[in-house]
Amino acid sequence: MTRLTGTALRMTIFVGECDQWHHRPAYVEIVHRAHKAGLAGASVFRGVEGFGTSSLVHTSRLLSLSEDMPVAIVIVDTEDRVRAFLPELDELVGQGMVVLEECEVIRYADGESSE
Repeated sequence: MTRLTGTALRMTIFVGECDQWHHRPAYVEIVHRAHKAGLAGASVFRGVEGFGTSSLVHTSRLLSLSEDMPVAIVIVDTEDRVRAFLPELDELVGQGMVVLEECEVIRYADGESSE
């Protein structure tokens, strides 16, 4: 298990739910590559409303506009490991945004006993 406490880097990748990479959702490919790279963890969050570079507001409130909802993939690990993963995103994030923020990890545990 990866040990992670103290100063870390949080990467948030914003893409559209319909963004694809080789006929597969881009967010799925990003998570699988993050896992393969041995990063501490990745989570995908589906937005209920938002807009991006197209300036078109997507919302779950109207059925006709509920396609291609915003998706955020959040990855937290050491700065070196997160920055080493950035080149993976060059081919996966055609439209979207990647944000890096310093953060502090207080607890990172899998729930299993350490005995």
